[in-house]
Amino acid sequence: MAGSFTRMIAGRNTAALLASLGAGTVAAGFLFSDALSAEGKRSLYPPRVTPQNWTLDQCIQTGVDNPGHPFIKTVGCVAGDEETYEVFADLFDPVIKDRHNGYDPRAMKHPTDLDSSKITNAVFDEKYVLSSRVRTGRSIRGLSLPPACSRSERREVERVVVTALGGLKGELAGRYYSLGDMTEQEQQQLIDVSPFLLVVVLLVVVLLDHFLFDKPISPLLTCAFMARDWPDARGIWHNNEKNFLIWINEEDHTRVISMEKGGNMKRVFERFCSGLKQVEQLIHERGWEFMWNERLGYILTCPSNLGTGLRAGVHVRLPNLSKILDNLRLQKRGTGGVDTAATGDTFDISNNDRLGKSEVELVQMLVDGVNHLIDCEKRLEKGQDIKVPAPVSQSK
Repeated sequence: MAGSFTRMIAGRNTAALLASLGAGTVAAGFLFSDALSAEGKRSLYPPRVTPQNWTLDQCIQTGVDNPGHPFIKTVGCVAGDEETYEVFADLFDPVIKDRHNGYDPRAMKHPTDLDSSKITNAVFDEKYVLSSRVRTGRSIRGLSLPPACSRSERREVERVVVTALGGLKGELAGRYYSLGDMTEQEQQQLIDVSPFLLVVVLLVVVLLDHFLFDKPISPLLTCAFMARDWPDARGIWHNNEKNFLIWINEEDHTRVISMEKGGNMKRVFERFCSGLKQVEQLIHERGWEFMWNERLGYILTCPSNLGTGLRAGVHVRLPNLSKILDNLRLQKRGTGGVDTAATGDTFDISNNDRLGKSEVELVQMLVDGVNHLIDCEKRLEKGQDIKVPAPVSQSK
Protein backbone atom coordinates (compact mmCIF):
# COMPACT_ATOMS: atom_id res chain seq x y z
CA MET A 1 0.00 0.00 0.00
CA ALA A 2 2.91 2.33 0.75
CA GLY A 3 4.09 2.41 -2.87
CA SER A 4 0.70 3.12 -4.38
CA PHE A 5 -0.10 5.68 -1.69
CA THR A 6 3.16 7.54 -2.35
CA ARG A 7 2.53 7.53 -6.09
CA MET A 8 -0.96 8.93 -5.57
CA ILE A 9 0.29 11.72 -3.32
CA ALA A 10 2.96 12.63 -5.87
CA GLY A 11 0.42 12.87 -8.69
CA ARG A 12 -1.00 16.15 -9.93
CA ASN A 13 -4.54 15.24 -10.93
CA THR A 14 -6.46 15.68 -7.68
CA ALA A 15 -9.79 14.98 -9.33
CA ALA A 16 -8.50 11.64 -10.64
CA LEU A 17 -7.17 10.77 -7.21
CA LEU A 18 -10.48 11.54 -5.55
CA ALA A 19 -12.34 9.57 -8.18
CA SER A 20 -10.05 6.55 -7.89
CA LEU A 21 -10.48 6.49 -4.14
CA GLY A 22 -14.12 7.50 -4.13
CA ALA A 23 -12.97 9.94 -1.47
CA GLY A 24 -16.15 11.28 0.05
CA THR A 25 -14.81 11.47 3.59
CA VAL A 26 -13.54 14.61 5.26
CA ALA A 27 -10.06 13.17 5.81
CA ALA A 28 -9.49 11.82 2.32
CA GLY A 29 -10.99 14.92 0.74
CA PHE A 30 -8.55 17.12 2.62
CA LEU A 31 -5.53 14.88 2.14
CA PHE A 32 -5.87 14.84 -1.64
CA SER A 33 -6.97 18.43 -2.11
CA ASP A 34 -4.86 21.51 -2.74
CA ALA A 35 -5.41 22.63 0.86
CA LEU A 36 -2.24 20.73 1.85
CA SER A 37 0.96 21.53 0.00
CA ALA A 38 3.08 18.85 -1.65
CA GLU A 39 5.68 19.36 1.05
CA GLY A 40 2.99 19.01 3.71
CA LYS A 41 1.87 15.73 2.18
CA ARG A 42 5.41 14.41 2.08
CA SER A 43 5.89 15.38 5.72
CA LEU A 44 2.98 13.16 6.71
CA TYR A 45 4.17 9.99 5.01
CA PRO A 46 6.60 8.22 5.57
CA PRO A 47 8.31 7.65 8.07
CA ARG A 48 6.31 9.43 10.77
CA VAL A 49 4.67 7.13 13.35
CA THR A 50 3.31 7.55 16.87
CA PRO A 51 5.15 6.12 19.91
CA GLN A 52 2.90 3.04 19.56
CA ASN A 53 3.85 2.67 15.85
CA TRP A 54 0.49 3.88 14.53
CA THR A 55 0.89 5.12 10.94
CA LEU A 56 -0.85 7.46 8.54
CA ASP A 57 -1.94 4.46 6.46
CA GLN A 58 -3.76 3.05 9.46
CA CYS A 59 -5.31 6.42 10.33
CA ILE A 60 -7.03 6.77 6.98
CA GLN A 61 -7.68 3.12 6.04
CA THR A 62 -11.37 3.28 7.02
CA GLY A 63 -11.82 6.45 4.95
CA VAL A 64 -10.10 5.00 1.88
CA ASP A 65 -12.15 1.79 2.11
CA ASN A 66 -15.42 3.61 2.91
CA PRO A 67 -15.48 6.86 0.96
CA GLY A 68 -18.95 7.84 2.12
CA HIS A 69 -21.93 6.59 4.04
CA PRO A 70 -25.55 6.81 2.92
CA PHE A 71 -26.93 7.92 6.28
CA ILE A 72 -24.13 9.56 8.32
CA LYS A 73 -21.36 12.06 7.72
CA THR A 74 -18.11 10.12 7.87
CA VAL A 75 -14.84 11.60 9.06
CA GLY A 76 -12.70 8.95 7.39
CA CYS A 77 -9.86 8.67 9.89
CA VAL A 78 -9.30 7.27 13.37
CA ALA A 79 -6.68 7.56 16.09
CA GLY A 80 -4.68 4.61 17.32
CA ASP A 81 -3.45 6.27 20.48
CA GLU A 82 -3.53 9.60 22.31
CA GLU A 83 -0.46 10.86 20.44
CA THR A 84 -2.07 10.39 17.01
CA TYR A 85 -3.72 13.81 17.17
CA GLU A 86 -0.31 15.47 17.69
CA VAL A 87 1.91 13.37 15.42
CA PHE A 88 -0.54 13.73 12.51
CA ALA A 89 -1.89 17.15 13.45
CA ASP A 90 -1.35 18.38 9.86
CA LEU A 91 -4.11 15.98 8.83
CA PHE A 92 -6.32 15.89 11.91
CA ASP A 93 -6.47 19.63 12.71
CA PRO A 94 -8.28 20.67 9.49
CA VAL A 95 -10.52 17.60 9.73
CA ILE A 96 -11.44 18.59 13.29
CA LYS A 97 -12.08 22.19 12.24
CA ASP A 98 -14.35 21.09 9.40
CA ARG A 99 -16.27 18.54 11.48
CA HIS A 100 -16.69 20.69 14.58
CA ASN A 101 -18.21 23.82 13.10
CA GLY A 102 -15.03 25.88 12.78
CA TYR A 103 -13.35 24.89 16.06
CA ASP A 104 -9.60 25.59 15.81
CA PRO A 105 -7.71 23.00 17.90
CA ARG A 106 -4.54 25.11 17.85
CA ALA A 107 -6.09 28.35 19.08
CA MET A 108 -9.10 27.37 21.21
CA LYS A 109 -9.66 25.67 24.56
CA HIS A 110 -12.46 23.21 25.14
CA PRO A 111 -14.80 23.74 28.14
CA THR A 112 -16.09 20.97 30.41
CA ASP A 113 -19.21 21.35 32.58
CA LEU A 114 -21.08 18.47 34.26
CA ASP A 115 -23.36 20.59 36.45
CA SER A 116 -26.74 19.11 35.57
CA SER A 117 -28.58 21.71 37.71
CA LYS A 118 -28.00 24.27 34.93
CA ILE A 119 -30.28 22.49 32.47
CA THR A 120 -33.74 24.06 32.08
CA ASN A 121 -37.05 23.07 30.43
CA ALA A 122 -35.76 19.53 29.94
CA VAL A 123 -38.96 17.52 30.52
CA PHE A 124 -40.50 16.96 27.09
CA ASP A 125 -44.10 16.39 26.04
CA GLU A 126 -44.34 12.58 25.94
CA LYS A 127 -46.96 12.69 23.23
CA TYR A 128 -43.97 13.34 20.97
CA VAL A 129 -40.82 12.18 22.81
CA LEU A 130 -40.70 8.40 23.30
CA SER A 131 -37.29 7.98 24.94
CA SER A 132 -34.30 10.05 26.10
CA ARG A 133 -30.62 9.25 26.52
CA VAL A 134 -27.16 10.78 26.87
CA ARG A 135 -23.93 9.00 26.03
CA THR A 136 -20.21 9.72 25.91
CA GLY A 137 -16.92 7.88 25.65
CA ARG A 138 -13.80 7.80 27.79
CA SER A 139 -10.32 6.43 27.09
CA ILE A 140 -7.76 5.13 29.61
CA ARG A 141 -4.49 7.07 29.38
CA GLY A 142 -1.42 4.95 28.65
CA LEU A 143 -3.24 2.27 26.66
CA SER A 144 -3.70 2.20 22.88
CA LEU A 145 -7.15 2.94 21.49
CA PRO A 146 -9.25 0.06 20.04
CA PRO A 147 -7.98 0.34 16.43
CA ALA A 148 -4.39 -0.22 17.60
CA CYS A 149 -4.55 -1.96 20.96
CA SER A 150 -2.94 -5.34 21.55
CA ARG A 151 -4.88 -8.19 23.08
CA SER A 152 -3.17 -7.58 26.42
CA GLU A 153 -4.01 -3.85 26.33
CA ARG A 154 -7.65 -4.61 25.59
CA ARG A 155 -7.76 -6.98 28.53
CA GLU A 156 -6.12 -4.37 30.74
CA VAL A 157 -8.83 -1.86 29.79
CA GLU A 158 -11.46 -4.40 30.79
CA ARG A 159 -9.71 -5.16 34.08
CA VAL A 160 -9.22 -1.50 35.04
CA VAL A 161 -12.77 -0.45 34.19
CA VAL A 162 -14.60 -3.47 35.64
CA THR A 163 -12.62 -3.23 38.89
CA ALA A 164 -13.50 0.45 39.19
CA LEU A 165 -17.19 -0.12 38.41
CA GLY A 166 -17.37 -2.54 41.30
CA GLY A 167 -17.19 0.52 43.57
CA LEU A 168 -20.46 2.05 42.34
CA LYS A 169 -23.17 2.14 45.00
CA GLY A 170 -26.86 2.95 45.39
CA GLU A 171 -28.89 3.39 42.21
CA LEU A 172 -25.75 2.97 40.13
CA ALA A 173 -24.79 -0.42 41.58
CA GLY A 174 -24.89 -3.24 39.03
CA ARG A 175 -22.89 -6.00 37.38
CA TYR A 176 -20.65 -6.73 34.41
CA TYR A 177 -21.38 -9.18 31.60
CA SER A 178 -18.38 -10.37 29.58
CA LEU A 179 -19.36 -11.25 26.03
CA GLY A 180 -17.00 -14.18 26.03
CA ASP A 181 -18.54 -15.66 29.19
CA MET A 182 -22.18 -14.72 28.71
CA THR A 183 -24.75 -17.48 28.43
CA GLU A 184 -27.68 -17.32 26.00
CA GLN A 185 -30.01 -16.88 28.96
CA GLU A 186 -28.03 -13.88 30.21
CA GLN A 187 -28.06 -12.33 26.75
CA GLN A 188 -31.81 -12.78 26.58
CA GLN A 189 -32.23 -11.17 30.00
CA LEU A 190 -30.45 -8.08 28.71
CA ILE A 191 -32.84 -7.66 25.81
CA ASP A 192 -36.08 -8.83 27.44
CA VAL A 193 -38.74 -6.23 28.16
CA SER A 194 -38.34 -4.64 31.58
CA PRO A 195 -41.79 -4.39 33.25
CA PHE A 196 -40.60 -1.27 35.06
CA LEU A 197 -39.19 0.85 32.23
CA LEU A 198 -39.98 -0.89 28.92
CA VAL A 199 -36.81 0.77 27.66
CA VAL A 200 -35.67 -2.17 25.60
CA VAL A 201 -38.65 -1.91 23.27
CA LEU A 202 -37.51 1.55 22.24
CA LEU A 203 -33.78 1.46 22.71
CA VAL A 204 -31.92 -1.47 24.19
CA VAL A 205 -32.92 -4.12 21.67
CA VAL A 206 -31.47 -2.04 18.85
CA LEU A 207 -28.44 -0.57 20.55
CA LEU A 208 -27.30 -3.60 22.49
CA ASP A 209 -28.36 -6.49 20.29
CA HIS A 210 -27.14 -5.05 17.01
CA PHE A 211 -24.15 -3.09 18.20
CA LEU A 212 -22.75 -4.89 21.21
CA PHE A 213 -23.73 -8.54 21.21
CA ASP A 214 -22.85 -9.18 17.57
CA LYS A 215 -19.38 -9.00 16.09
CA PRO A 216 -18.96 -5.58 14.41
CA ILE A 217 -19.91 -5.87 10.75
CA SER A 218 -20.03 -2.16 9.89
CA PRO A 219 -17.19 -1.48 7.45
CA LEU A 220 -16.54 1.77 9.29
CA LEU A 221 -15.42 -0.35 12.28
CA THR A 222 -13.93 -3.40 10.62
CA CYS A 223 -11.72 -1.38 8.27
CA ALA A 224 -10.46 0.50 11.33
CA PHE A 225 -9.30 -2.81 12.87
CA MET A 226 -11.84 -2.80 15.71
CA ALA A 227 -13.18 -6.33 15.29
CA ARG A 228 -9.90 -8.12 16.07
CA ASP A 229 -10.03 -10.97 18.60
CA TRP A 230 -13.81 -10.69 18.94
CA PRO A 231 -15.32 -11.07 21.54
CA ASP A 232 -12.22 -11.10 23.73
CA ALA A 233 -12.33 -8.54 26.58
CA ARG A 234 -15.59 -6.95 25.39
CA GLY A 235 -18.65 -6.61 27.56
CA ILE A 236 -21.37 -4.49 29.07
CA TRP A 237 -21.89 -3.26 32.59
CA HIS A 238 -25.30 -1.97 33.66
CA ASN A 239 -26.95 -0.93 36.88
CA ASN A 240 -29.83 -2.92 38.33
CA GLU A 241 -32.43 -0.63 36.73
CA LYS A 242 -30.83 -0.93 33.27
CA ASN A 243 -30.82 2.86 32.84
CA PHE A 244 -27.06 3.43 33.29
CA LEU A 245 -24.79 1.34 31.07
CA ILE A 246 -21.13 1.14 30.12
CA TRP A 247 -19.89 -0.65 27.03
CA ILE A 248 -16.29 -1.83 27.25
CA ASN A 249 -13.94 -2.10 24.23
CA GLU A 250 -16.34 -1.35 21.41
CA GLU A 251 -15.33 1.72 19.32
CA ASP A 252 -13.83 3.32 22.43
CA HIS A 253 -12.39 1.96 25.64
CA THR A 254 -15.69 2.83 27.31
CA ARG A 255 -19.07 4.20 26.28
CA VAL A 256 -21.12 5.61 29.16
CA ILE A 257 -24.89 5.74 28.59
CA SER A 258 -27.81 7.07 30.63
CA MET A 259 -31.29 6.47 29.23
CA GLU A 260 -34.93 5.87 29.98
CA LYS A 261 -38.36 5.70 28.41
CA GLY A 262 -40.21 9.01 28.08
CA GLY A 263 -39.21 12.65 27.92
CA ASN A 264 -37.46 13.40 31.22
CA MET A 265 -34.10 14.50 29.82
CA LYS A 266 -33.41 16.38 33.06
CA ARG A 267 -33.35 13.15 35.06
CA VAL A 268 -31.37 11.31 32.38
CA PHE A 269 -28.67 14.01 32.36
CA GLU A 270 -28.53 14.13 36.17
CA ARG A 271 -27.89 10.38 36.27
CA PHE A 272 -25.33 10.72 33.47
CA CYS A 273 -23.35 13.46 35.25
CA SER A 274 -23.46 11.73 38.61
CA GLY A 275 -22.44 8.37 37.20
CA LEU A 276 -19.68 9.77 35.03
CA LYS A 277 -18.14 11.70 37.93
CA GLN A 278 -18.21 8.63 40.15
CA VAL A 279 -16.66 6.42 37.47
CA GLU A 280 -13.83 8.90 36.89
CA GLN A 281 -13.17 9.14 40.63
CA LEU A 282 -13.03 5.34 40.94
CA ILE A 283 -10.61 5.17 37.99
CA HIS A 284 -8.37 7.79 39.64
CA GLU A 285 -8.39 5.94 42.95
CA ARG A 286 -6.86 2.97 41.17
CA GLY A 287 -4.01 4.98 39.68
CA TRP A 288 -5.40 5.58 36.19
CA GLU A 289 -6.88 8.60 34.41
CA PHE A 290 -8.81 9.45 31.27
CA MET A 291 -7.15 10.87 28.16
CA TRP A 292 -7.79 14.62 28.12
CA ASN A 293 -6.18 17.90 27.14
CA GLU A 294 -7.38 21.49 27.22
CA ARG A 295 -7.53 21.90 23.42
CA LEU A 296 -9.24 18.67 22.38
CA GLY A 297 -11.07 17.79 25.59
CA TYR A 298 -11.57 14.05 26.08
CA ILE A 299 -9.62 11.98 23.55
CA LEU A 300 -11.56 9.29 21.70
CA THR A 301 -11.01 7.04 18.69
CA CYS A 302 -12.93 9.09 16.13
CA PRO A 303 -12.24 12.83 15.69
CA SER A 304 -15.99 13.40 15.50
CA ASN A 305 -16.27 12.52 19.20
CA LEU A 306 -13.46 14.70 20.57
CA GLY A 307 -14.27 17.24 23.28
CA THR A 308 -17.25 16.09 25.27
CA GLY A 309 -17.81 12.88 23.31
CA LEU A 310 -21.42 13.64 24.21
CA ARG A 311 -24.47 12.70 22.20
CA ALA A 312 -27.75 13.65 23.83
CA GLY A 313 -30.76 12.45 21.93
CA VAL A 314 -34.41 11.53 21.85
CA HIS A 315 -36.70 9.37 19.78
CA VAL A 316 -39.39 11.82 18.76
CA ARG A 317 -42.50 11.67 16.60
CA LEU A 318 -42.65 14.55 14.11
CA PRO A 319 -45.17 13.63 11.40
CA ASN A 320 -45.26 17.14 9.93
CA LEU A 321 -41.75 18.35 10.43
CA SER A 322 -38.17 17.31 9.68
CA LYS A 323 -36.55 19.86 7.37
CA ILE A 324 -35.29 22.47 9.83
CA LEU A 325 -32.92 20.23 11.79
CA ASP A 326 -29.74 21.37 10.03
CA ASN A 327 -30.34 24.97 11.07
CA LEU A 328 -30.65 23.83 14.69
CA ARG A 329 -27.33 21.88 14.50
CA LEU A 330 -29.25 18.68 15.21
CA GLN A 331 -28.81 15.28 13.57
CA LYS A 332 -31.68 13.20 12.22
CA ARG A 333 -31.25 9.43 12.16
CA GLY A 334 -33.47 6.40 11.96
CA THR A 335 -34.50 4.87 15.26
CA GLY A 336 -32.52 1.74 14.38
CA GLY A 337 -29.23 3.45 15.19
CA VAL A 338 -26.27 5.07 13.48
CA ASP A 339 -26.42 3.02 10.27
CA THR A 340 -30.14 3.46 9.56
CA ALA A 341 -32.06 5.98 7.52
CA ALA A 342 -34.89 8.00 8.98
CA THR A 343 -38.19 6.51 7.86
CA GLY A 344 -41.79 7.14 8.84
CA ASP A 345 -42.52 9.91 11.33
CA THR A 346 -40.30 8.90 14.27
CA PHE A 347 -36.72 10.17 14.35
CA ASP A 348 -33.59 9.87 16.44
CA ILE A 349 -32.66 13.51 17.10
CA SER A 350 -29.36 14.47 18.74
CA ASN A 351 -26.81 17.24 19.01
CA ASN A 352 -24.41 17.50 16.07
CA ASP A 353 -21.51 19.19 17.86
CA ARG A 354 -19.13 17.63 20.39
CA LEU A 355 -16.13 19.96 20.63
CA GLY A 356 -15.97 23.64 21.61
CA LYS A 357 -19.08 23.56 23.80
CA SER A 358 -19.52 22.04 27.26
CA GLU A 359 -21.73 19.10 28.16
CA VAL A 360 -24.29 21.46 29.66
CA GLU A 361 -24.31 23.65 26.55
CA LEU A 362 -24.79 20.69 24.22
CA VAL A 363 -27.61 19.13 26.24
CA GLN A 364 -29.32 22.53 26.52
CA MET A 365 -28.95 22.96 22.74
CA LEU A 366 -30.66 19.59 22.26
CA VAL A 367 -33.38 20.49 24.76
CA ASP A 368 -34.06 23.87 23.16
CA GLY A 369 -34.04 22.35 19.69
CA VAL A 370 -36.45 19.53 20.54
CA ASN A 371 -38.79 21.93 22.36
CA HIS A 372 -38.75 24.13 19.27
CA LEU A 373 -39.51 21.14 17.02
CA ILE A 374 -42.40 20.06 19.23
CA ASP A 375 -43.79 23.60 19.22
CA CYS A 376 -43.52 23.69 15.42
CA GLU A 377 -45.19 20.30 15.16
CA LYS A 378 -48.09 21.53 17.31
CA ARG A 379 -48.47 24.62 15.14
CA LEU A 380 -48.48 22.54 11.96
CA GLU A 381 -51.15 20.29 13.47
CA LYS A 382 -53.30 23.41 13.81
CA GLY A 383 -52.53 24.56 10.25
CA GLN A 384 -50.41 27.50 11.48
CA ASP A 385 -47.19 28.80 9.97
CA ILE A 386 -43.82 28.11 11.56
CA LYS A 387 -40.59 30.09 11.64
CA VAL A 388 -37.42 28.40 10.44
CA PRO A 389 -34.52 29.47 12.70
CA ALA A 390 -31.26 30.89 11.41
CA PRO A 391 -28.24 28.57 11.44
CA VAL A 392 -26.19 28.34 14.63
CA SER A 393 -22.96 30.34 14.27
CA GLN A 394 -19.57 28.69 14.02
CA SER A 395 -17.20 28.24 16.96
CA LYS A 396 -15.28 31.39 17.90
